[in-house]
This record gives sequence, C-alpha cells and structure tokens, in this order.
Amino acid sequence: MSSKPKILIVDDKVENLVALEIVLKGLDVEFVRALSGNAALSHTLKHEFAIGIIDVQMPDMDGFETVELIHNDPTIAYFPVIFVSAIYKEEQYVLKGIETGAVDFISKPIVPAVLQGKVRVFLDLYKQKKLLEVSNKELKIAKEKAEKKDLLKSLFLATMSHEIRTPMNGIIGVSELLRQTQLTQEQSDLVNIMSVSGNNLLLIINDILDISKIEAGQIKLENIDFDLHSIVNEIISLIEVKAKDQNNSLELIIDETVPVAVKGDPMRLRQILINLASNAIKFTKKGDVIIKIKYLEEESNKHKVRFEVTDTGIGISDDEKGKLFKVFSQVDQTTQREYGGTGLGLAISKNLVELMGGEIGVISKKNIGSTFWFNVLFDKVIDAPEKKVSNSVSTSDNHNNKSLKVLVVEDNLINQKIASRIIEQLGHSVSVAENGQIGVDMYKNNSYDLVLMDIQMPVMDGFTATKEIREWEHDERKTPGHIIALTANALKEDKEKCYNVGMNDFLSKPFKIQDIKSALSKLDIT
Repeated sequence: MSSKPKILIVDDKVENLVALEIVLKGLDVEFVRALSGNAALSHTLKHEFAIGIIDVQMPDMDGFETVELIHNDPTIAYFPVIFVSAIYKEEQYVLKGIETGAVDFISKPIVPAVLQGKVRVFLDLYKQKKLLEVSNKELKIAKEKAEKKDLLKSLFLATMSHEIRTPMNGIIGVSELLRQTQLTQEQSDLVNIMSVSGNNLLLIINDILDISKIEAGQIKLENIDFDLHSIVNEIISLIEVKAKDQNNSLELIIDETVPVAVKGDPMRLRQILINLASNAIKFTKKGDVIIKIKYLEEESNKHKVRFEVTDTGIGISDDEKGKLFKVFSQVDQTTQREYGGTGLGLAISKNLVELMGGEIGVISKKNIGSTFWFNVLFDKVIDAPEKKVSNSVSTSDNHNNKSLKVLVVEDNLINQKIASRIIEQLGHSVSVAENGQIGVDMYKNNSYDLVLMDIQMPVMDGFTATKEIREWEHDERKTPGHIIALTANALKEDKEKCYNVGMNDFLSKPFKIQDIKSALSKLDIT
C-alpha cells in the first residue's frame, strides 16, 4: 500500500481527470479518480485524502451535493476540497461552493501554476497534520507508560510501607512495653538503645517514602483549620529533650501579629519545622537554638508567615550551600560520618514548602551558625477565634475510667500481642480475630465498644470487613460502633479510603501507647 498522500479527483469526463493529473504530475502523490459523486463518496469510505479537486457540474449528483454529503458524514475524515468549473463562474456559485465547505473555487481553464501552488499548500498542511498525529500518539503512549510507572511505583510504595512498618511495629511496640516492666539498669539501657534505633530507622523509612511520593507527584496537602501557635508549642515539647541532651538552650519567639487560627496542612508544617529544628540541635553543641515566627503580609487574601530556625552550630560555607536541599546530599562526607543522616530532610522540606506556596533558604557562616528560613501562605480562617489560654486537661485518661471491650482484627501474631498488651495496660479487655471474616462474625455475636481493624489480611481485608459491619448495623438498626484502622499502609489515599468505608479514625503502624490513648480520647465512648 502506497504511503504517499492521496488526492481525490472527481469529474464526469475521463479526459478532464487525465488533464488534472498532468497538471499535478510534479507532486509526489497518489491520485484516486471518480467519475461521479457517488463514486467519490465510495472512495472516501475506503481512503484518507489529503485534498479533493471536484468538478461542480456532474449528472445525478453535482459537486456541491457531493461535498455536503462528504463533510456531513462523521465516519469520513475531513479533507479540504477545491471546486473547479467551466460554467459556474458567477460570484453566487463561488459563495455557494465556500458555504458547502470548500476551501477554494477555480474557474476553467485552469492555470497550472495556480492550481499547483494551492495544492502544495494543503499537502504541506496535511503532512504537518500527520506529523502532529504521530507526535500526539507517541505522547499518548509515553503518558500511558508514565501513568503505569507511577501506578506501579504507588503500589510498590504501599507494599513496602506495609512490609517495613509491620516488623517495625514489633520492634518499637515491644521496646515500649518492656519499659513498663521492672528492668535492671543494663536491661533498661539495652531497651533504650533498641527504642532509639527503632525510631531513627522509622524516620529514615518515612523520609525515603516521602521523597519517593514527591518524585511520583503523589504528595497532596490537606487544607484544614488549625491553631498555629499550638502546633509550634507541640514541636518545642517534642524537641526540648533532644536540645537538653546537646546542652543547648531552646527558645521560641512568636510575634504578636502572627495569627492563631489559619488554614493549611498542620502535619506537613510540623514535619518541616521538626526537620529544621532537629538539624539545628544536631549540629549545635552547648549553644543556642531559636525558633522565630513572624507575620510578613497579607497576600491574595492569604497570610504570609515566615519561620526562622537559628543556631550557633558548625555553620556552612558558601561553597557548601549549593549542596543543600538536594536529595541524598550532605555538605561533606565528614559531616555525614560524624552526624549521620540521609540528606533527605532538607530536600523534602523544600518540596513541601514550595507545595505550600512558599520558598526556603539559608543564611550561614562557617563555625558561627546558621539560620534556615521559609515563608509559606496560609488561607484565612473565617471568624477566627482569639488566642486563649486553656487550662483543660487531656481527656485521654477519662476513658480509662471505663473498661472497654475491644476487638483487635489483625493477622500478624506479633502485632496481635502488642495491641492486646497496650489495650490491657490501658485497663480494657481484648478479643482477637485473625482475619476480617472472623472479625465480622465476632462483631455480630458480641457487643464491642471498639474495633481496631487491620487493612491487609487474608480471607477478608479490613475495608471489606468494615463495609460488612456497617451494612449489618444498618440492617439491624444498630448504633454504629467505633472502628479504627490500625495499618501499616501510611499513604494519604489509604487514610481517605478508611474514612470512605465507614471507619472513625486511622492509626499508622508502628503505634505507641500514646497513639492508642489519643485515638480513644477522640471517640465519644460512654
């Protein structure tokens, strides 16, 4: 089959068709002849044409009718048409030709150079169209490959998250439970080492998963109301022990103009600040670490806030600054050996800050100290409350006054034991189901205050089990019970899916006693 562009030539006289071919013989094309309008229609159903040259006056069906039928048939690919005529030269016929969809109207006798020039223009357009189609097809294939790659990467991340976090739950959970027992000093030291190592490993795992999600474009920010001042004070509470261990003073300065209530992603803000503050503490010994928060301006009906973390640590030279904020990058190998770390934290922070509509940077001098800063935009909160000092006590302990009946649906034996021991330590009774189907059956036959539901299980997974429980409660007109996802799947889409099937909350493995306490405190269990 010829790959040359095809030209449809239509005339009821063979000699006129031959004459057209002679005029256009210099073009590298294939001609398809038609002696009538019906024959032309038949050809358009079999071939794709670059252009058509059609006579107006023909028996049975003239050129006008032929072109109208061609252009109105959705099964026929559009191609431009030039009318030729020896009789219909008046302006009204030229206009009628254009109205039927023709691109030009040439009167006979034809001037060869004119026809050749017009046809060449449309052949060039046809060739460009075909090149564009090929390009679009290649782009579509590339897009599909990229989407498939992203899907596989997402599935890999979910699987790795589950497979890594499940044993990590055993390590961290057991170390925390051991701390609650009577230990010798040596045993206590060993448990502390295990706990610190486990938590450090978890931080590395989280960083690797985060950077992989960022590269795959899978990071999605929340946009919820939160108390900015409370978040920052929580961060200070988390890092002050680390600061004391390094003999550092830790200070927080929040300008009075900084709003209390803002709208954004508190979890990611916490992640950025903890990373910068932890780095400041790590690279400073017997010095000062100061966290400052300033209100910059209102920008497009948003709050623009600046965060600064200043230290008096080892500092960074001008040459070394270029290596910051890059994946797996440390300023030098000596620093990496002495202080550890993957070099992912700053790269993740940079990406998160940019997703929040801001920018990040550093001011530093070698052996004097550094100031890492970032600006972000927060949405305004309508009817934002004034800052109030709360004297209330956490309600988490109030739930311990009532002994709850808890069902743990979990297939992993180690995680069964850890969850059970934590629940028992909190003063509640525990039953265990090793898969979703057993969990559903036990729930139907017993009265439980709370279900801790794993997601990935044999026989029946946690999503399906939760759906069945909610459907049974609806059919039996039961008050919906409390179900908390307890899973090693730490991706945001997993969290959303948990809520969509009817779960009340979501806890990621590895979990600690305080995590269970906090989850219970959110539930209205009386």
